[in-house]
Amino acid sequence: MDYLRDYAMYAAIFGMFGFCWFGWAQENPRSSWRKYIGIASALPLLVSLAGIYLSVTNWQEATALSGSDTFRSYLIFVFIEFFLAAIGAVLLIKLKKTDYVAPWILFIVGIHFFWLKDVFKDSSLYVLGTLLVVISILSLWLAKRLGVAPSAITGIGGGTVLLGFAILGLVRFFSI
Repeated sequence: MDYLRDYAMYAAIFGMFGFCWFGWAQENPRSSWRKYIGIASALPLLVSLAGIYLSVTNWQEATALSGSDTFRSYLIFVFIEFFLAAIGAVLLIKLKKTDYVAPWILFIVGIHFFWLKDVFKDSSLYVLGTLLVVISILSLWLAKRLGVAPSAITGIGGGTVLLGFAILGLVRFFSI
C-alpha cells in the first residue's frame, strides 16, 4: 500500500538528514570543494521544507505507523540506532579514532533501514541502507586516497544518497 503522508515524510526527513550530512562533509574537505558542498547542502534543505509542508497539509492521510505495534517497532529501532551510534562514537573518541565517527554513524544509519523496511513495508529502504553502508565503508579508503577527512566523503556520499531518496519521496507522493 502507498502511504501519501509517509512519502511526504521521506522528503522531509531524508532531506533534513541529507542537509546535515552535507554539513558534516564541511569538516575537512579539500578547500576547492567547500563552495560546492555548501551549494549541494541547500538542495536537500529545500526538499525537506517541501516535505514538511506536504506532511503538515496531509497529516490526516494514512501512515504505515498507524498501528500501535508498528509505531512501537519504529521507536524501538530508532532508539537502538541512536544507542549504537552513540556508544560507538564515544568509544571511537576515547580511542582517539575520531576520523571513524562519521563513517560509524553512517554505517549504523544504513543498517537501521534494513529494520525499517518491514515497518514501512518499503523494499526501497533496503537499497537506501545498502548504499549508506557501502559509502561508510568506502569512505575510509577513499578519504585516505584523496587526502581528506573521512567525514568529507561520508558526508558528501550520505548527503547525496539521502537527497536522492528525499526526491524519490516527492516523486512517489505526486505519483499517487
